[in-house]
Amino acid sequence: MADFEDRVVLLTGATGGFGQAAARFFTGHGARLVLSDLDAGGLSALANGLDCEAETLPGDITDPELSEQLVKAAVERFGRVDIAINNAGIAHDMMPLPKTPLDVAQKIINVDLMGVFYAMRAQLPAMEHRFRETGETGAIVNIASVAGVVGAPMLSVYAAAKHGVVGLTKSAALEYARRGVRVNALCPSFARTPMVTGFLDAAGDDRAAAEAGLVRAIPMGRMAEVDEVIAGLAFLADPASSFVTGQTLEIDGGLSAG
Repeated sequence: MADFEDRVVLLTGATGGFGQAAARFFTGHGARLVLSDLDAGGLSALANGLDCEAETLPGDITDPELSEQLVKAAVERFGRVDIAINNAGIAHDMMPLPKTPLDVAQKIINVDLMGVFYAMRAQLPAMEHRFRETGETGAIVNIASVAGVVGAPMLSVYAAAKHGVVGLTKSAALEYARRGVRVNALCPSFARTPMVTGFLDAAGDDRAAAEAGLVRAIPMGRMAEVDEVIAGLAFLADPASSFVTGQTLEIDGGLSAG
């Protein structure tokens, strides 16, 4: 059983499907939280429903200042950041690469890739400083996607951004392996989050066909449940996984094995 008692966890994208589930998981295991999301109202409601010490700071992850402020808030409130979960992200509609609007492509890169870069740019020095001062280590988990390790037809820009997240993860892991910070990426396939179920609901009478299309390439023949993804997140964040860094953990029903 993972032990997160009194650990300070910084979590972005906190009101999303994975974000809310992660917040509740860490709360249930004794952590203290620093939560962020673009949705200020949803963020406040989430924090009010958690039985733990929680600091909230709404904002846009594409603003580098937000990441700096989140680390500062964690240090001022709790004295440190033990674990950072860089979860904020968006997707674009399925479409051929040449038909992807330029503004959509830029937004995906800004949120999904640059947002993670800004986050780690603020988190890594703080974690390294603590390691040098106290010998205590930190862990960063970047929420990427199976689209970050395989091709994703009709989701080209999203896949490019998530491949970039994997590249950032591996590079940072090598830079900080002797500086007290583990950096890993979680790479789920389609899961039953509001982002995916909203897409399926929009299909109306064709919902069953739309879901079948999503899972066609998954050997297990189904989507992931959110709790299955959170189990992988817990493993990467767990201090007991102290020799695990620079890895991608695919929670994908065997999709990336082919």
